[in-house]
Amino acid sequence: MGAEFLFQGATISRLLVGLGVTLRISLVSVVLSVPVGVVMGVLFLQRNPILRALLRVYLDFIRVMPQLVLLFLVFFGSASAFGWNFSGETASVIVFVAWGAAELGDLVRAALESIPRSQYDSAYALGLTSRQTFLRVVLPQALRRLLPPSVNLITRIVKTTSLCMLIGVVEVVRVGQQIIDYNRFDYPQSALVTYAALALLYFVICWPLSLLSRWLEKRSS
Repeated sequence: MGAEFLFQGATISRLLVGLGVTLRISLVSVVLSVPVGVVMGVLFLQRNPILRALLRVYLDFIRVMPQLVLLFLVFFGSASAFGWNFSGETASVIVFVAWGAAELGDLVRAALESIPRSQYDSAYALGLTSRQTFLRVVLPQALRRLLPPSVNLITRIVKTTSLCMLIGVVEVVRVGQQIIDYNRFDYPQSALVTYAALALLYFVICWPLSLLSRWLEKRSS
């Protein structure tokens, strides 16, 4: 079928190493995004208009800017403007944490605002303090509503790591391109086969996350 080159030499192991880089960037970005995003979501609900305006500007900026532009700004822009020579992986993590925290912060804000006021009033009537009300009544309900869209955000981060190849990160897509270039003349169909293999790898990673998101959504409803 013209796919035998995938099983020659270290081709499969190279793809798996590239996949490991993709997963490492995704995992580190998600782990760092969670606490920052939760704090941002709580700050969104503060009554300080200046703080809320600054957070809104930050969120809109992150949403308007393509992730590729942000990667170029951090990787190339910081080096030329400030002399900060980040590695490709470090620049990628910085961008994905900034993006993931902004999106997660907005999700946390929406989840907290969706809790009816009656829940607060009932907790206060039972003698709970504001801190106890938030930790024991509001937060558990908000987490149930927050989990499905959060899993979707993780899936988006995993898929968007493919852009990291453009700043020199040798992740799974970049490895795939190297394999295509090496086999271009001996196997003219190498591009189709390799990209099909990459699609399968992304599917294996993202499909379980999609199923988890749907399962959590059913449970929360």
